[in-house]
Amino acid sequence: MRTKIYTLLATLALTGTCMTVSAQALHSGYFLEGYNFRHQLNPAFSGERSYVSIPLLGNINIGTQGNIGLGTFLYPQNDQLVTFMHSSVDGQDFLDGLKNNNRINANINLTLLSAGFKAWGGFNTIDLGLRSNTSMAIPYDLFAFMKMGMSSPETHYHMENLGIQSNNYVELALGHSHKVNDRLNVGGKLKFLFGGANLSMRMTDMDVTLSQDKWMVKANGEMNASLKGLVMPTKGESGKEVTNPSQHDLIDWDEIDVDSPGLGGFGMAVDLGATYRILDDLTLSAAILDLGFISWNNNVKAVTSNSAWEFDGFHNIAVDPETGDDDPNSLDSQLEAIGDELEDYASFHRTENGTKRSTVLAATLNIGAEYVFPFYDRLRFGFLSSTRINGQYSWSEGRISANVAPVKWFDASVNYALSSFGSSFGWLLNFHPKGLNFFIGMDHLMGKVSPQFIPVSNANMNISFGFNIAFGG
Repeated sequence: MRTKIYTLLATLALTGTCMTVSAQALHSGYFLEGYNFRHQLNPAFSGERSYVSIPLLGNINIGTQGNIGLGTFLYPQNDQLVTFMHSSVDGQDFLDGLKNNNRINANINLTLLSAGFKAWGGFNTIDLGLRSNTSMAIPYDLFAFMKMGMSSPETHYHMENLGIQSNNYVELALGHSHKVNDRLNVGGKLKFLFGGANLSMRMTDMDVTLSQDKWMVKANGEMNASLKGLVMPTKGESGKEVTNPSQHDLIDWDEIDVDSPGLGGFGMAVDLGATYRILDDLTLSAAILDLGFISWNNNVKAVTSNSAWEFDGFHNIAVDPETGDDDPNSLDSQLEAIGDELEDYASFHRTENGTKRSTVLAATLNIGAEYVFPFYDRLRFGFLSSTRINGQYSWSEGRISANVAPVKWFDASVNYALSSFGSSFGWLLNFHPKGLNFFIGMDHLMGKVSPQFIPVSNANMNISFGFNIAFGG
């Protein structure tokens, strides 16, 4: 019985984290003048040459971030891998590898088409791309509850800010960089956003109390899902048996469907940036990106019941061999009823259907400083501070880099970063002779990986590359 109830409670705790995946260009290229897409990091940057991207191949940037990795949850056992729930894994050893707030991000920045050209007294860019960003936060006590269960006569777990957020859209951006004088450059972008799908699911607080006399669960959560054609029927609408009125508006997860998906919303955003050369060998820069919103036109909102669920043991257990498990008071019947009751409690009650909803984008603040090495002016050192402003999913990063351009058609960067997700090494190789531009690099050099190339120590990994046609002086 205890194993069954633990499984059901864990299902409730994981309800807010059952789904997984706005990225900009590669941070390693921020100080490389030959890197075509650094205007995505600061719109004040001008391109070295005019360019047109090869469709779908101009700029591909895919990555993940996290302060935990695969090795936190899988353990070697007799030439096999077992999960942290296996009896051979010591509970305290597993918990010592966790953080108070365990976080994972997944990002996609895919440029469908891009062009840059000189006109109107500056450098202009046009970008059409796919943006996807998913963030997940899982508190320490969730894993402690799953692994340790009832570890004392009365055990209490408090799980705060358990949640997931996903934003997916297509972006059309028009940018202009202008040289004000020999020291100051300014730039801006106007973005038109075409919403694809958005999900926000959060348990603001959840308490589980396990004692010898009574088990109690209390959850307070909210979910919003926006997608054109999304159908999330309730149990009452799907025609299934409803034993009490409170079940009528429970979302029926088995019947969710998407009918005629398409444009789910529309929004706008701006990027603003500037660079200023305060000394001949020192330049400062700053940019704020993705100041904007998306208005979604088909949103489903649901909330938890916000009342406590209690289990104080079995009562009047039937032991009549003639009725057996068919007796409603038999142990199996009572256990099944408790499972159904807890499953209903773990679900969301739909409160709104097909309504409008607006969400703000996760803004990013980039601040940079670049120093030209006095004895070799083709070597430059840089520091870039990046901060993502996104509520409980916010993060920050500081990155130092050495950047060299030994010849006109090639430049490269090596860098080291410290962030909310740990430390990482990055690099970028950029080939930009007349007629062609090819780059490849990583902001997070992968360490130890599994045979499926999944990071073991933490989730920090990314790869970026692109092919573009360059022309002009």
